[in-house]
Amino acid sequence: MYFYEISAILGCYHRQVMITAVFFDLYNTLAGFRPSRFEIQSEALSEFGIEVTPHGIIRGYHLADGFMSAQNATNPMRSLGRSERDAFFAEYERLVLSGAGVEVSPTRAGEIWKRIRQVEYGLAAFDDAVPTLQQLREQGLIVGLISNIHQDGDELADSLGLLAHLDFTVTSMEVGAEKPKPPIFRRALEKANATPSEAVHVGDQLTSDVDGAVGVGINPVLLDRDGNHPDYGAHPRIETLSELPQVLSGMS
Repeated sequence: MYFYEISAILGCYHRQVMITAVFFDLYNTLAGFRPSRFEIQSEALSEFGIEVTPHGIIRGYHLADGFMSAQNATNPMRSLGRSERDAFFAEYERLVLSGAGVEVSPTRAGEIWKRIRQVEYGLAAFDDAVPTLQQLREQGLIVGLISNIHQDGDELADSLGLLAHLDFTVTSMEVGAEKPKPPIFRRALEKANATPSEAVHVGDQLTSDVDGAVGVGINPVLLDRDGNHPDYGAHPRIETLSELPQVLSGMS
């Protein structure tokens, strides 16, 4: 009897799936704020006599970004009215400060958020983004961007110097649905001409990125740049994009 027949009988024969496409989240995955979130917060908070630490702000944004992921999973930001958005971002800022060890009222948090909006800042690609995208495309992989942003994806990627290294972009504005909802992931699969098992999605949020990918059968990879999930083991976890190629080689 041939080996593969024995394996099939024993239940240990598995079809190997080749990874053909890799999708990336944008914020805190391919790009981050410049100046940093700590610098932005510190500038605004100085007018309120509040001091924070870089580590505290990392903890705070971990809480706040999780809050935003949960919001997009139930009632997306784009659907909120102005007063609802103001209330959301007041709570968002309150969580940032709470994680940093500073407790403020919702009213004061809203005042601080208004001041933060006055600070000039933008997005910039991380140093490991372009080299990783280049390496994956050189290996023949289809590379795409999936972002919960109400903006044209190609224009945004171009402004960050990423467009030339991507095969396509998909945003919630284009699809009318945010991660973790299935439609935005399915649109990426269509553009990549890939089945879910042939695709990998890389992102920093457990709800939006990991759970969203799993929900449609895509292989997730958690990018934990800030070390918020040191003991995570349900799916592959990396701390820099430079670790991704090795993880992908283990999947194929």
